[in-house]
Amino acid sequence: MRLRALLDTDALGLRLLGGEDELDRTVRGVMTTDLRDPSRYLSGGELVLTGLAWRRDASDTEPFVRLLVSAGVAALAAGEAELGDIPDDLIAVCAKHRLPLFAVNESVAFATITEHVVRQVSGERAGDLAAVVDRHRRMMTSGPAGGGPDVVLDLLGSDLDLRAWVLSPTGRLIAGSKVSGPALPADVCAKLAAEQLAAARTGRRGPHRLALGGSTYSLFPVRGGGRPTQGARDVRETVLSDWLLAVEADAGDWPDERLDLLQGVTQLIAVERDRRDAARTVRRRLAQEVLELVQTGAAPAEIAARLRVAAPVLLPGLGAAPHWQVVVARVEWEGADIEAGPVAQALLEEILVDPLTTGPEPSDRIAVAHSGDEAIALVPLPAVSAEHDGSESGIHADVLLEAVRDPLSAGLDDDGRVTLGVSAAVHSAEGLRGALEEARHARRVAAARPGRVCAAGHQELASHVLLLPFVPDDVRRAFTARLLDPLRDYDRRHRAELIPTLEAFLECDGSWTRCATRLHLHVNTLRYRVGRIEQLTSRDLSRLEDKLDFFLALRMS
Repeated sequence: MRLRALLDTDALGLRLLGGEDELDRTVRGVMTTDLRDPSRYLSGGELVLTGLAWRRDASDTEPFVRLLVSAGVAALAAGEAELGDIPDDLIAVCAKHRLPLFAVNESVAFATITEHVVRQVSGERAGDLAAVVDRHRRMMTSGPAGGGPDVVLDLLGSDLDLRAWVLSPTGRLIAGSKVSGPALPADVCAKLAAEQLAAARTGRRGPHRLALGGSTYSLFPVRGGGRPTQGARDVRETVLSDWLLAVEADAGDWPDERLDLLQGVTQLIAVERDRRDAARTVRRRLAQEVLELVQTGAAPAEIAARLRVAAPVLLPGLGAAPHWQVVVARVEWEGADIEAGPVAQALLEEILVDPLTTGPEPSDRIAVAHSGDEAIALVPLPAVSAEHDGSESGIHADVLLEAVRDPLSAGLDDDGRVTLGVSAAVHSAEGLRGALEEARHARRVAAARPGRVCAAGHQELASHVLLLPFVPDDVRRAFTARLLDPLRDYDRRHRAELIPTLEAFLECDGSWTRCATRLHLHVNTLRYRVGRIEQLTSRDLSRLEDKLDFFLALRMS
């Protein structure tokens, strides 16, 4: 379609501010952005919609417009909702670079323009896809008439014979068309998500392709406009929150027209993703208010009153006095200036979906706030009988990350970490402060472990485990080096396996017979090795103090 056709459509509320000689340009797609540098998401021919949030002052205008022109966009449309009249400097710079500029009346939503462009472009290139608009409109409504992203995937299946699914960054199946057949197996979803995350970290342009089980899948990112994606300067700010569209087909030889159509489909799905994200706003605000009360030492009665308001919102029908659990998460990137709190918040919301799924809208129970660099989830649980502490029906750290570890590890690459801590369940406002501290301690325990994705629960806060994460790194290194380096050096020179022998001896509680049996050694050989350990370290493994020192050194190494 041509820019002139957009200008002639009264319902779109577009007013031409410059570029009258360029109105015969072809529009191949549409993108809404407030990124200061959106070039990595542009392929050329787009109508770019912006609310001008990227513009702090006039000096930002020239770099932004130059990036759009270099990417080959068709035109820029700026909304008047935030700033009113479009700034004169933007009009002048667009005229200088021959980039057509439109003003969008504040009464017209960007979604309306997006729908129109996608309908026109898709209709020209893929036959009768006018049903997209009607189904998309229903997708945006609440209640039984709304179909979510499934209706768009149904259209791909019925009109283009494409089997497609929408997946979360953790590999959770969000939607699939009725013509797609059986749902994708969980392990396939996890591998597809891991491939997309790994490819996103490398900066490779999509669609990315992966062969699995005799099928080839093409992967298209679905990027929402909500935080933390909006304003992101680094791919790491969004890589752990973007959805993806997986199509069972090899897009490597597709014509540009079909690739453009799939890009339009991802934009429609992104609208639904933003709607779901917006639906979490109330729950986020409630969690933030409760968290602030807990951290500022508010009276239990005040916290309890806020919880009574939060409970029916977080989980309708649960009752006014549920039990609560606290989950704390932190995302850390090496050498990156990234606001980690919102990133951790979006990721924790996604991680908690699967363990809490109870119906068609899996996010109903999720309330996550962020404070500094950490995200904090307030999780309501059904009230249980007095003889139980509630933890059995809650979240367990040992299974929380089981299904998402591989995709997240791919997205974190070699410079990121995700650590989580889970508290025990508490039954009143008085217990929330302790639950928060318990979850934070558990997260520190997880952070002391090796690996990119780690979690720990309240059950693991035994005395020595609780203390180890708080020992300064230099003290830990000095302590372990003093005890274990002589043994490592000896093993390296003589292949004597003193370290494995020491570990087995301690795990067998100093039993010569059980340890020898476990290591398949004669008892005399075991006694020789233990004697060598004692000689090299000047320690006595018959003494409890020395056994404990070795045990701690091995745990910290």
